[in-house]
Amino acid sequence: MSEKKLLDPSDIRVLQILQRDASQSIADIAREAGMSQTPCWRRIKKLKDSGIIRQIAAVVDREAVGLNFVSYAFVKLALPSRDNMEEFDRLVNHWPEVVTCERITGAVDYLIKVVTDDIKTYDDFLRLKLLDNTLVSDVQSRIVVATVKDTVALPLRES
Repeated sequence: MSEKKLLDPSDIRVLQILQRDASQSIADIAREAGMSQTPCWRRIKKLKDSGIIRQIAAVVDREAVGLNFVSYAFVKLALPSRDNMEEFDRLVNHWPEVVTCERITGAVDYLIKVVTDDIKTYDDFLRLKLLDNTLVSDVQSRIVVATVKDTVALPLRES
């Protein structure tokens, strides 16, 4: 478990603003956060350098680019050893269809979120990548029929 990084209220305000819209100018971010530009820029740099801000990226509307199918797959490994888990982790990182992969507790070993064009493409992914692998013994899919909430923003709160 990683050590919790201490954030002061100004850090949290800046992070909240960036999570909403990181494309704003430093001047706009500073104004909204109630500080001047140079300290705001330094704070953002410190948050990046410390790893609190991992990356700044565009959030793409998946349906606008033709990715209309989402499924969650519960994946059980044939033998959940450390070597097999590390190998599965490596595989998942090479599959662009998998947008989230969580190692979980319980009757299965992983929960993956898979985004594809359509159900046929998902079926191809399932058969040709996931089930074609000897590491995997079982997959249970849950197809998303509607997305109610989809955000990358973390619930940051000022103390």
